[in-house]
Amino acid sequence: MPQPTEAPRRATEVRSAWAWLAAALALLAIASAVWQLEAARRGVLISSLSVGTTPVTVFRPPAASAPAPVVLIAHGFAGSQQLMQPFALTLARNGYIAVTFDYPGHGRNTAPLRGGLAEPLASQRTLLASMDQMAAFVRGLPGSDGRSAVLGHSMASDIVVRHAQAHPEMQATVGVSLFAPSISADTPADSPRNLLVIVGALEPALLAREALRVVGRVAGADVQLDTLYGRFEDGTARRATLSPGVEHIGVLYSAHTQAQTLAWLNTAFGRPQAAQPFIDSRGPALALLLGGVVLLAWPLSRLLPRIVATAAAPAERVRWWQVRGYAPRLLLPALLTPLLLWKVPTDFLPILLGDYLVLHFALYGLLTMAALRLAGGGPPPVGPGHRAALAVAMLLATAYALFAVGVPIDRYVFNVWPQAQRLPLILAMAAGTLPYFLADEWLTRDTAAPRAAYFLSKLAFLLSLVLAIALNPYKLFFLAIIVPAVLLLFVVYGLFSRWTFRRTGHPAVAAVANALAFACFIAVSFPRVG
Repeated sequence: MPQPTEAPRRATEVRSAWAWLAAALALLAIASAVWQLEAARRGVLISSLSVGTTPVTVFRPPAASAPAPVVLIAHGFAGSQQLMQPFALTLARNGYIAVTFDYPGHGRNTAPLRGGLAEPLASQRTLLASMDQMAAFVRGLPGSDGRSAVLGHSMASDIVVRHAQAHPEMQATVGVSLFAPSISADTPADSPRNLLVIVGALEPALLAREALRVVGRVAGADVQLDTLYGRFEDGTARRATLSPGVEHIGVLYSAHTQAQTLAWLNTAFGRPQAAQPFIDSRGPALALLLGGVVLLAWPLSRLLPRIVATAAAPAERVRWWQVRGYAPRLLLPALLTPLLLWKVPTDFLPILLGDYLVLHFALYGLLTMAALRLAGGGPPPVGPGHRAALAVAMLLATAYALFAVGVPIDRYVFNVWPQAQRLPLILAMAAGTLPYFLADEWLTRDTAAPRAAYFLSKLAFLLSLVLAIALNPYKLFFLAIIVPAVLLLFVVYGLFSRWTFRRTGHPAVAAVANALAFACFIAVSFPRVG
């Protein structure tokens, strides 16, 4: 029977064994996911180039293939060409030439998006000019058989429809999460030619209604989903379909979306349908990759230096329903922030919606800090002998938060690599995210907080954003699109911060890492406007 003094040592050995196992499983998951994602590129000739300021990627079938149609693929708001890789690889593996690119103000395109929300027609003209530039580029591509089609998601769905209406040589159009105000009651039935509309089943119902409205221009009032109307021969073919179980971003990774797109273009171009075509449905592989990165953070957090002893073990914290005086600290910032910012001008940063977000984060954090100060207490002090350890811990945690998550996202999901013009924007965003995450870590890691403190604080913040959108829907509508992405980041970085705090004992370590990660992702992904 072990002596009492041996119990802590045994417990440490058990935790170390579990940490080693978690590290092994995480590395295995990451390796497996990367292998699957890279395997999708087999047989595809991929070349990257620039057309003016526009970064372009061309995906070609094997060199021995016959001349093929070209499909020009456009991303949506706050996206980049990486987001559209599943379409490009699916089409290239099935014999098409696929071209993706970054719109002005998006991704790695250094040109700004003119107009922004203040002048939507100017923005529309900028996006349409970019489409014209890209259409001229694809017309001269070697290996093209002279035929082409366009595909666009969300914001770009309207742009590709307008482009195809102005260029009837486009054989087909695919609108994903489509809204198309240019298609009205007096629009000709073949404008644009051969239109497929795909909507995620979990997207807002108004997009499904818009799909039926657009198809109803040919089908009449009794329009149905998954039914072909019109004829491909005269360009009047129309069809609307829902991709099951996916929302606004998940629709891009749905196997149903990819299969429907491929089948539609094959019919439009008179190409045979393969019995088992390649479909890039990378959703499970991406989930495995992100899960591996998150799991690896736990054993790595054990390598961080300990700064202060954790005040209390998790078991000593109050139950989630024992809120005590905690509710006002959650609810007051959530309610006051959107109300105080309702009429505040937000046009001081050249990044769409970023100026409002920096204010929302900053004010929310300052109000939370004030509430915490009034309640007494504060973050644990750091002695002179531990300040260097605190700086090292912040540096290591920030590096993992930025690079371990950022590198795979940049390659497989969307651009997070900052261009020189965006570096000042990252610093500006950090001025807002840092007060918020410092206050939030202080609030949720306190032993007086309930066990569900982190969940409750993030729910309150998201509800605060929803209230801000409701108060100013015209200006802040596009924030609704990023709420699911913010929720995912809260989950991922919440686990990072939990493990970091357990090891270091100081809330500032995770706060700095999370604040810089959020600042980078927002400043790099949101459109830069002129």
